[in-house]
Amino acid sequence: MSCLKKLMSILLAVLVCVLAVGCGSQTAKDKKEFTIVTSFYPMYIDVLNITKGVEGVKVVNMTKPQTGCLHDYQLTTEDMKTLEKADVFVVNGAGMESFLEKAAKQNPKMKTIEASNYKDINLLKNGDEENPHVWLSVTYSIAQVKAITAGLCEADPAHKDAYRKNALDYCMKLEALKEEMHGELDNLPHKDIVTFHEAFPYLAKEFKLNIVSVIEREPGTEPTPQELEDTIKQVNGLTTKVLFTEPQYSPAAAETIARETGAKVYQLDPIVTGEANESAMDAYIDTMKKNMAVLKEALQ
Repeated sequence: MSCLKKLMSILLAVLVCVLAVGCGSQTAKDKKEFTIVTSFYPMYIDVLNITKGVEGVKVVNMTKPQTGCLHDYQLTTEDMKTLEKADVFVVNGAGMESFLEKAAKQNPKMKTIEASNYKDINLLKNGDEENPHVWLSVTYSIAQVKAITAGLCEADPAHKDAYRKNALDYCMKLEALKEEMHGELDNLPHKDIVTFHEAFPYLAKEFKLNIVSVIEREPGTEPTPQELEDTIKQVNGLTTKVLFTEPQYSPAAAETIARETGAKVYQLDPIVTGEANESAMDAYIDTMKKNMAVLKEALQ
């Protein structure tokens, strides 16, 4: 009888262990990831830094990392599927993403965080339209990180301490970048520049550069003959003749102007394309430092 009791005790213990393992596996399986979807590359960089090392949080960039600015972007079927799984959608705002209403209809429960909707950000205008390229001011990039962090803490309070710590670490790096760029660019002898499209007014404002002309008002749209002629006249009037193209677009128009004026052509990167992996965490700082070096060389 004692042997039977002992055997039953062993079987009971084994059963308890099996049930415990089974329940544990089910809990792990059922545990839902908190999914943050970003609209395009600059937002992806910020969110990667804010969520670094936070378990149970997944970051997905909705558009391909080579998409560039989203001025005329149309949501794809794949984008719709991505948004269906989103707990939070982090966007730049200020008119960059014209599809926000459609995205909200796709997932009514999804919280949308507009990074440009922050008290310290004063939007510049191109005519009647707001210029959305605010991240190219380091000061405003820091403000965007703060706006995203506040939104994520509200949407996912379980991880708010980690978000805040990561955001503070990243903002300190951005502050150091800002100080370095001011030290290198504030006292350059020449300040007049010709840029490729309307991506750089915020950078110009922060570092006291004067955008004399823009080669393509609408990115990807060739300037008219009259626009080319006007830009050539403006470049010919500059003490230092420099043009800045962007890696995301053909430099053909800039090269035409350069041939007519003798201007040198350099490249500034608006940081809208790059790798969609952890290396993206350093992409903003690394690229802004390259932009700083280019401006310093061009404007001496």
